[in-house]
Amino acid sequence: QVQVVESGGGLVQAGGSLRLTCVVSGGSFSTYSTAWFRQAPGKERLLVAAINWSSATTHYGDSVKGRFTISRDDAENTVYLQMNSLKPEDTAIYYCAARSTRQSLPTRASDYHYWGQGTQVTISS
Repeated sequence: QVQVVESGGGLVQAGGSLRLTCVVSGGSFSTYSTAWFRQAPGKERLLVAAINWSSATTHYGDSVKGRFTISRDDAENTVYLQMNSLKPEDTAIYYCAARSTRQSLPTRASDYHYWGQGTQVTISS
């Protein structure tokens, strides 16, 4: 059974940084494409960043390009999201997702099979 567990959320001031961590266990991590999504109250779940199984391809949402970086450590079955220059509008619950695929990098929430419980990120102005 695949489990996805996020950590690293918290409260920071605007302009600050956070690093989110996602550990995927119970499957073959090297075959997974993984992604971070976020959802603010009353809004839809949106892609933040995604990285394919080989780390050769990444994709970022327009609002985070140049500020956030997704990476992965296959030896640790872990995906990271480094978030810099944080803004109040980055406030949301951040979810990690995974899917076993070696096809093109999925970018829609409906493409992912495994999800974590989410971690709250709050940015104060």
